[in-house]
Amino acid sequence: MQAQIEAILNEIKHFSFDSPETVEQFRLKYLSRKGVIPQMFDAFKQLPPDEKRALGKPINELKRLAEDILNDAKKSSVAANASKEDFTRPLHTLDLGSRHPLTLIRDEIVDIFTRIGFDVSTGPEIEDDWHNFSALNFPEEHPARDMQDTFFVEKNPDFALRTHTSSVQVRVMENQKPPIRTISPGRVFRNEAISARSHCFFHQIEGLYIDKDVSFADMKQTILYFAEQFFGKSKIRMRPSYFPFTEPSAEVDVYWGLKNEVDYRLTKGTGWLEIMGCGMVDPAVLTACGIDPEVYSGFAFGMGIERIALNRFQIPDIRIFSENDNRFLMQFAGL
Repeated sequence: MQAQIEAILNEIKHFSFDSPETVEQFRLKYLSRKGVIPQMFDAFKQLPPDEKRALGKPINELKRLAEDILNDAKKSSVAANASKEDFTRPLHTLDLGSRHPLTLIRDEIVDIFTRIGFDVSTGPEIEDDWHNFSALNFPEEHPARDMQDTFFVEKNPDFALRTHTSSVQVRVMENQKPPIRTISPGRVFRNEAISARSHCFFHQIEGLYIDKDVSFADMKQTILYFAEQFFGKSKIRMRPSYFPFTEPSAEVDVYWGLKNEVDYRLTKGTGWLEIMGCGMVDPAVLTACGIDPEVYSGFAFGMGIERIALNRFQIPDIRIFSENDNRFLMQFAGL
């Protein structure tokens, strides 16, 4: 075995490295699991004790020398390759993602209202009864308080997942003196059956304007401005409606027209498309939030982002928004 050690020692000292492939050949031949040196160690284990004492040091030195030569060869190979790199080549870039269609719609709406002085306010998604219902003039027997409509916290039924972002407006009115001009985008939750047109959570943007001498005409002009900027439509109508926190209340439709089959389907043949609810803030809500209704008045409005996005992008099923299918999302790259 001594002669074998000397022969391998001579081989590795004179091994020629001229490429990364030869470095790997050296490793495989001498140091891999089935390489020459590990096989010598297997044979060494079978030797008598006297021979082990004589050969132990030389065989270990052989292994260390082979490992040192391999490490030096690897470093030289890496340095040689680095010197050949063309650093003027264009960098390979990863494909960029896209903003979610709901984010696109939300940001566009926020931009429209911030241009006329509205700021953005946010609040918690788990709300107490006061901010979610009572301060907004919801009677104790109102169906929105029922378990079929609201996700209550199991161990504390005084808290629930908020059913609207009006709860954020309550917090703003409690902590800020008029004039108030704010919009509140966010996710809300309703205990509803999931289908192509509804989901148990969705996104809203609600607006609030409180000041002296705010009128219904101010509200109408604000909403008309939004319809012109967002939809490119200059004709709206308001239909009487009911919301506990506004009086009078209205549903707002924009005249979409009937130019093609899509328009007929979208507006159910009427030419009118419902876009939001609105109304003058009920004096009881102002009082509950510490604002004197004899001095101040205001209006509020709210719209669902999903509903608008379905129309804008002609998406047939609301559930697609929550599936995170990259094939769907990449259609909005660059928007």
